[in-house]
Amino acid sequence: MAQTSDLIDILKKLLKRHNKTYAEVAACLALSEASVKRLFSEQNLSLQRLDRICALMDLEISDLVREMRAEQAHAISELSQAQEKEIADDLSLMMITVCILNRWSLQDILQHYQFTEPQCIRYLAHLDRLRIIELQPGNRIKLLTAPNFKWRENGPIMNLFRAKIESEYFRTHFSKRSEKLIVMNGMLSDTSNQLFQRKMAQLAKEFDALSKDDSSLAIGERKGSTLLIGLRDWDYEHLFRQK
Repeated sequence: MAQTSDLIDILKKLLKRHNKTYAEVAACLALSEASVKRLFSEQNLSLQRLDRICALMDLEISDLVREMRAEQAHAISELSQAQEKEIADDLSLMMITVCILNRWSLQDILQHYQFTEPQCIRYLAHLDRLRIIELQPGNRIKLLTAPNFKWRENGPIMNLFRAKIESEYFRTHFSKRSEKLIVMNGMLSDTSNQLFQRKMAQLAKEFDALSKDDSSLAIGERKGSTLLIGLRDWDYEHLFRQK
């Protein structure tokens, strides 16, 4: 899960801040140093082990969570208009940005797209300059966006998505197991309309939460999915209007 990854990153940072080595952590857990490194790499720490590592630094797990939340508070939730335009003007950069926001690694991108490693690293360096990521040693990627990160309303990227949606999104019969289309028509009061809009917003949050939960799965276990939710004043009168 996304929060597990953030928590492990904070734990590593605090261990470094307290001058604690993997060897000391290994002794604390009665494990080999190689086993500790594997636990961190696989993000597979039980609460009991997490508690013992925190105790090594005279900390509680709650201190770890507090530190994580403090760091997230400084994360970006939205780019500037100019920053979004930089991304929207380069479709390759746009593609890599979307991959990174879905927590792909450099190797994931290289395996699935026709980028060379130097090309990909240049794009990642661009995202580092925009403070979307921190490009770490070994070309590891740390996402710096806040949990509530979103594209600007009517910004360059949303406008790009709308243009693509209008021309391409509905070029399917929605007959696959992974697809669904529901079209409904009715008459709603203003109160009911606003209530339904709130339900739509909640559904979008659930989609985002599931996407974040699945971010730790291998790329082959998840597929790109685009959810389009819309509600507007519209009826069928124009379909029957005489020319």
